[in-house]
Amino acid sequence: MSKVTRKYQVSVPKALADRFGIAPGDDLVWEEAGDALRVRIAEPRAAYALDDRERLRLFDAATKRQAARQAKRPLEPAASRGWTREQAYARDARTR
Repeated sequence: MSKVTRKYQVSVPKALADRFGIAPGDDLVWEEAGDALRVRIAEPRAAYALDDRERLRLFDAATKRQAARQAKRPLEPAASRGWTREQAYARDARTR
């Protein structure tokens, strides 16, 4: 059983969500069915769902592309600020 909140939100029971493949972020459509309500998933996610191997393959490929970009343009050392950390601490200690 679900309860409607003050914001008219309803929770889907976990058993039903698992049975029908409803996941967080899915859009649900509410329809009139005589004197009852019918709820259905707006668009199944199967069209763009990837298995773990495919996701890992894509992640590895993106990591290699990033490494190649960084190799072409290595980081340069930061410009000098004109003062050191120790000098900043010394200045702070003098002002107290």
